[in-house]
Amino acid sequence: MTAGHPGWPARLQHGPVELRPLRLRDAGRWSSLRLRNEAWLAPWEPSSPYPWTQRHTRSAYLSMLNVLRSQARMGTTLPFAILYDGVLVGQLTVSNVVRGVLRSAHVGYWVDQEHAGRGVTTTALALVVDHCFGPVGLHRIQADVRPENVASRRVVAKLGFRQEACYLRYLDIAGAYRDHLGFAVTAEDVPEGMVRRLPRS
Repeated sequence: MTAGHPGWPARLQHGPVELRPLRLRDAGRWSSLRLRNEAWLAPWEPSSPYPWTQRHTRSAYLSMLNVLRSQARMGTTLPFAILYDGVLVGQLTVSNVVRGVLRSAHVGYWVDQEHAGRGVTTTALALVVDHCFGPVGLHRIQADVRPENVASRRVVAKLGFRQEACYLRYLDIAGAYRDHLGFAVTAEDVPEGMVRRLPRS
């Protein structure tokens, strides 16, 4: 933790869902998850001239990790691994962290299809929002979601993110510029904390 980036590194947990920084030894598991989940994840991923298999090798993970760690040291990113019962099942990244008068960030996430529908992503996002509004010291969290991504829209809806915008031809995703819906939540919206909104098990 540094004065320029409060709240990092961090470990967060609620029930079987845990968030921690990505590690070097996650490379093999990350690669196998991404390769196995191509059909599940590819429609929502940034466009690339390289094939999916080339972008999701162990060496690709290590290159990505180096970039994310550098950004974390600069205070612009919080790169989390999502674990379920101690096993890596996805990734959640808080990016574009802006301080000053805005104190805002964007959040993006993915989870293994076999673990979808269990509330894993919803719990992970709730943990991160509470952490960002607490130790990290942010005021606003934004999630940009394609209108067709029903699963991701369901996650933000469950947690009370409000739709604030529709961005036309916004991001270069899966081979074309795609429309996105902008969802956001501010600290005033959840004075009691977002984890408290999760259903009791």
